[in-house]
Amino acid sequence: MRDTNKVFHLAIPCKELEETVLFYEKLGCKLARKYDDRVTFNFFGDQVVCHLNPEGIDLSPKMYPRHYGITFLERSEFEEVLNNAINRELPFFQEKMVRFAGKREEHITFFLIDPSNNLLEFKYYHDPDMVY
Repeated sequence: MRDTNKVFHLAIPCKELEETVLFYEKLGCKLARKYDDRVTFNFFGDQVVCHLNPEGIDLSPKMYPRHYGITFLERSEFEEVLNNAINRELPFFQEKMVRFAGKREEHITFFLIDPSNNLLEFKYYHDPDMVY
């Protein structure tokens, strides 16, 4: 586990700043900074920076291998984000599903797609030892 004095940082491309801000704020992420070429969010305790780069957008995104997201340790937090996404009509790339059913690494997951085709995965493992 990481120490609580560390924050993971991820930089991704975005095609337009305002629509990016709207998406991530609806998701529940707090806008930390906004510049002419990028926006920074508190993404569930970590830092996501969306850099304006319309030419860098993946026009045909696939779930694997490129995505990012959150693995929840509490099922209630997973369900809260899922319900928030549904209620705020955020675009799903993949509805809620079960992966590896019946195996120790079984987990529930769903994917959202942001306005720049970045894929976000949210998941919860039934066995907490499988998180890492």
